[in-house]
Amino acid sequence: MPSAMEGSEGGEEGEILHYEETEDDNVSPTDLSELLKEGTKESHDCAENTQFVKDFLKGRIKKELFKLATVALYFTYSALEEEMDRNKDSPVFAPLYFPLELHRREALAKDLKYFYGEDWKKKIQCSEATQHYVDRIHHVGQHEPELLVAHAYTRYMGDLSGGQVLKKVAQRALKLPSTEEGIQFYVFDNVSNAQQFKQLYRARMNALDLDKTTKERIVEEANRAFRFNMQVFDELDETGRSLTEDAQDGGFPVHDGKGDLRKCPYYADKLGETGAGCPYRAAAALVTQPLVQLILVACLAVAAGAAVWYVL
Repeated sequence: MPSAMEGSEGGEEGEILHYEETEDDNVSPTDLSELLKEGTKESHDCAENTQFVKDFLKGRIKKELFKLATVALYFTYSALEEEMDRNKDSPVFAPLYFPLELHRREALAKDLKYFYGEDWKKKIQCSEATQHYVDRIHHVGQHEPELLVAHAYTRYMGDLSGGQVLKKVAQRALKLPSTEEGIQFYVFDNVSNAQQFKQLYRARMNALDLDKTTKERIVEEANRAFRFNMQVFDELDETGRSLTEDAQDGGFPVHDGKGDLRKCPYYADKLGETGAGCPYRAAAALVTQPLVQLILVACLAVAAGAAVWYVL
């Protein structure tokens, strides 16, 4: 889910959530880009210190959790781009409408198709935290379109900044193809120079005809957008803790996620409690033993021979 990040490829912690890479001598302290930069510093710091983001930057991201983060992004950008399309002719947003260069919905659809298959739409659902985010975006787009600037700025400027770092981290950690399947979200084919484009975007923001009060509301809304993102991060982190190692790596499903996990001895053992091993887990582990596998193969061969004999 995170995208507004900058830092080293190795995932070093520190000032990783900053959009403004260079100082512009022509920028005034009252310009919207500067107000957003200064007014969201604390939110940047809070977001970069969520456990999900820190783990992601260190390459500690499992495939199942990355898939869920992609789902959250899909619903978020679907809402954002729907409202951007709605307001593409509005003077308070039109200068920031760059569908060809920025829109991410179709790229995310490709990623979900890669991870979930052709029928991916039937396999995904919007999480609770993401739904709150989506509802706010729709409210803003329909009732306060000037605040849509805050949501576009928070997402897209981050995608063009630290999002490029996350692309490399995810590709390496999840062993994704070098042809960039699964990470199309981070690929901007129609932005030849990210730094120049961000400068253009900030200049367009600064040229919007907005009074001081409206600019302050946009900064406040940008901080709200960061809070929504952090809530999604925390939700993903909680989900990640409930996933078993096998489930994360696509192995045997040890638990369906329903009911009280503490009632399964395997989970109790994982939590440091006492109890015998989960029978299903024990059976799964037993199957991995070479001798057991040899016996199973022999049994299957006998069964197959008997079946052929019976058919004949």
